[in-house]
Amino acid sequence: MPKELLLKYAQHKNNLCLFLMFDYNAEAINAIKTIAGSRWSFTHKSWYITHYSGAEALVEKTLLPLGYKIISFNAPETINKPIINKTHKQTSTLPEITISQIERIKQFKYFMRSRRYSENTINTYVDALEVFLRYYSQKVIVDITNEDVINFNNDYILANCFSSSYQNQIINAIKLFFANIVNKKLQPELILRPKTEKKLPNVLSKAEVKNILSAPRNLKHKAMLSLIYSCGLRSGELLKLKLKDIDSKRGVVLIRQSKGKKDRIAPLSEKIIDLLRDYYSSYKPKVYLFEGQVAGNMYDERSLQQVLKQAIYKSKINKPVSLHWLRHSYATHLLENGTDLRYIQEILGHSSSRTTEIYTHVSNKAIQKIVSPFDTL
Repeated sequence: MPKELLLKYAQHKNNLCLFLMFDYNAEAINAIKTIAGSRWSFTHKSWYITHYSGAEALVEKTLLPLGYKIISFNAPETINKPIINKTHKQTSTLPEITISQIERIKQFKYFMRSRRYSENTINTYVDALEVFLRYYSQKVIVDITNEDVINFNNDYILANCFSSSYQNQIINAIKLFFANIVNKKLQPELILRPKTEKKLPNVLSKAEVKNILSAPRNLKHKAMLSLIYSCGLRSGELLKLKLKDIDSKRGVVLIRQSKGKKDRIAPLSEKIIDLLRDYYSSYKPKVYLFEGQVAGNMYDERSLQQVLKQAIYKSKINKPVSLHWLRHSYATHLLENGTDLRYIQEILGHSSSRTTEIYTHVSNKAIQKIVSPFDTL
């Protein structure tokens, strides 16, 4: 029977790292020490290498001759920002995932892909399920009961003050996994789901938006931020745009297979069309509207976040602005300009009008007309 070595990508010390997980073997450890950049993590109790191109191939070249079967748990591009608030993240205290659990999670991923779940949903559910299975790593999966789910909720999620949205993700992932992979019906509904938090969207003033969009000197950076605001795009929607999705003659942009697997169109202003033409003349993208350093490759989301961060710094705005704030601001400013809610719903791609109605609570158009009794004293 071949010895098994698990390769798993994860964030560690603010870097993307490749972790090498295997049963203790002195020969393997000596071989790993010969790999440039290899280190031991006391936190993860595992050897790791800070990710670089070719690292995985080098590990295989080093350990295959020693009779190891290499198992890749995930790919580097699947590692995004953690779904748990960083200040509360406690997963390092959990046992490491087992080989049998990895096989089950792979089956779960294949099932979700066959059902055409989005990659974001798949990654979210897999991450949530992995935490749950690690918590019960010493228990056979088929022996897990409703009581175990309830205890996990009380002793791990609530005890660590994790968010209600994360609690719901865990429950949804467990329910889907056990019903379709384990063929065992648990009843996660026995856990009282948290009340939905009703938070108002964060909105910038038009002056603040103008300052942010004017801050970048780089034409590509300016065009990316401007297009997000001018069309109310999600950051992922912007990055997936291809050249063919811009229809300047009709004055629209086609957003393909966005959230909920829906296509939609959004209007393009003459001002943004002129900006995009200047951008295209300077950069000549090949496939995607905004490409990274390699022609034909999509622009990196983390780099886009850095573009916004620099723009906020230059604008001297002391607010924790995110890319989604630009989308919220676009919708609110449309409403304040008198655009019908039904059109805003279509432009944003909301399935329900109730989602769009939240912007009526942050629009200051009607509120500014209210005279405070304080002014009449």
